[in-house]
Formats: sequence, C-alpha cells, structure tokens
Amino acid sequence: MPGPLAGLKVVELVGLAPAPFATMILADLGADVIRIDRAKPAFDVLSFPDDPLTRTRRWIGLDTKSPEGKELALRLIDVADVLIEGFRPGVTERLGLGPKDCLARNPRLIYGRITGWGQDGPLATAAGHDINYIGLAGALEPIGRPGQRPVPPLNLLGDFGGGGLLLAMGVLAALVERDRSGYGQVVDASMVDGAALLTAALHGLRNIGLWNRPRGENMLDGGAPFYDTYETADGRYVAVGAIEERFWADLIKVLDLDPDEVSGRLDPTRWPAVREKLAAVIKTRTRDEWAKLAEGTDACLTPVLTTTEATAHPHNVARRTFVEVDGAPQPAPAPKFDRTPTAPPQAPHEPRSDTTEVLTELGLPPEEITRLRTTGIIP
Repeated sequence: MPGPLAGLKVVELVGLAPAPFATMILADLGADVIRIDRAKPAFDVLSFPDDPLTRTRRWIGLDTKSPEGKELALRLIDVADVLIEGFRPGVTERLGLGPKDCLARNPRLIYGRITGWGQDGPLATAAGHDINYIGLAGALEPIGRPGQRPVPPLNLLGDFGGGGLLLAMGVLAALVERDRSGYGQVVDASMVDGAALLTAALHGLRNIGLWNRPRGENMLDGGAPFYDTYETADGRYVAVGAIEERFWADLIKVLDLDPDEVSGRLDPTRWPAVREKLAAVIKTRTRDEWAKLAEGTDACLTPVLTTTEATAHPHNVARRTFVEVDGAPQPAPAPKFDRTPTAPPQAPHEPRSDTTEVLTELGLPPEEITRLRTTGIIP
C-alpha cells in the first residue's frame, strides 16, 4: 500500500464514528489496518455497507468474549504497531484487551483510545454524544444567531475535528517518540479536550477584548456583515468572508455598491445597516451568478454548495478533493504528498473472506479456521 505510512500495522476494534475516522486517516495514508468486528456483524449504527469511515482496511469477525477469540485478537495485536479503540473506559480491560494486557505482550504498541469525556474525571463513565462534549468544552455556546439557542455544527467538532483527528495526530506523535525510546504508550484522546483545543483562537480573542459580545454578534460568528451567509435570488446562499480591507473593497466592487453607503464596517453599531444593504443587493442575483461575478477577484464571495454539488465543483475536480469508490463519491485522502502519494480508497471488504486471509497470515491452518467457523468464534 503506497503512502507515507506504508508498512505500519494497525488493529482497530469496531466502534462509533471518532475511532473509525482516526483509523480511516491512518489507512488513507498507507497503514495496513485490520478491523476486528463481532463474529456476527449486523447492519446497525456501528457499521453499514460502503461507509467511508470503514474504507481501505481488512475486516474480520471475532468473538472476543470467548477465550479463543480473545487470544486471536491478542495475537494480531502482538504484531501490530497501533491499536485503536473507542469504547467507554474499562470496557477493553474487562475483555482482557486493555492497555496492560496488550503492552505486556507488545511493549512497542501505541494504544490509541478515544472517548467523549476522557479516561478519567467525574464524567468519564457517563453516556454522551458530540453535542454534549462540545457543550462542556465551550465550543457550542458561541454558535448561533443573536437571541436564539446554540446550533450544533453537525457532529464535526467533537466526533471528528476534536475527536478522531486528534487521536490520529496523537498516535503519529507517539510513533515518532517510539523511534527515540523504543517503547509504546497509551494515547488518551477526549472529545471534550479536543473540542476545547479547537477554541484556542476564541480564547485568545476574548483575552484581548475582541470577542465580548453575545452569541451571533461578533466578527466570526455571523455578527459582522463581512463574514456571513446571504440568500440569493434563487433561494440559495453565498458565503462572504471579506475580513481584510482590501477584500472588502473588492466585494463592494463586485456588488456594485457605493462605498459610502456601507461605510463604518468595523463599527458594530453600523453592522445592521451594512448587512441590510448587502442582503438587498445579493438577493437580486442567483447564487451562481454571484459566484461567476466574483471569479478572479479577492472579494471572498463563494457559493454555499451542497455535499453533492461540492463533488462537481471545478476546483474540487481539479484537486481530486473527492473520489468515487464503487461508484459512490466520498472525500479523498488528505493531505497530499509529493514523494509518497496515497492510493485511492478501497471499499470495505467482505468480512468472511478477510477473516480467512488474516488468520491464514497469522499462521492458522485451514482445518483450524474451519473449526473456528463451525464453533462461531469467527464468521
């Protein structure tokens, strides 16, 4: 498998979005990933056909609650560089697959864990989802319109940005450290910690008094007229991000506005009037008409695309930002590398055939694999 992580062996214990996203990143970059699912995987929220989060890895089934199934999992972990798991604290310990169990057999193992609240603390064992984690981290409260309730930004901040991506970064950092020390370690990635980390710039702005107004009334939360979305004549939207003065000047030219009519743009007391002018003008043309007029300028005006439209935008096509896997579009691996380019993503394999292949590589003879299958240890 090409990519900068070619040769890296990763074992993933099946779980929800943040853990498979972290593993997807490692697989995209060339790691050889084996995903351990239940012996009888079912269609549910943990896995479904053609899920991009489960691409580019082999997928096997094991009854890890049985002694034989657990031992097979440990044998796979014995020869792995990285283990990824996303269960609540204590679950893998009860299965006999916790850090002490695995690192005792493989001291070079990087044991990556992702949870909402972290491995310790008063809420460590509590249930929760992205919206709960980003709420506690202070990342949800600033998002929304003035006088209205906070709006969850899908599950991008907790599950993915502050969760899976942070775990992947932590695993890579631990691998670099292992090259110096020769030893693995546990990476404890918490979505609360990660979402809080994403608010670093916001804390900086507040510390110097540049973010002191209520939700929806600040520069980057939709309060400023030069950083917001506007409806167009066809009921679609454009995004405006003309923060700097020179970009604002280009925007005013594209909109064919008199600069005096929209003066005082840095004065929050003028923002409602300036926004009204911008909104009225932008409503006179369609989204794509405005996008065409803004091309070749620094107006920082772009169309707000649906996920489907994004796959066909000329810039994304030129960059191969999206690829097709089994005829279905999905985001391409990122970032790009000039010397060790990544391979196109692969659709999830059929678990039964992968199980046979992986266990054969582990040294099990065909008759033993057949016996394990008839006893329900493997699918």
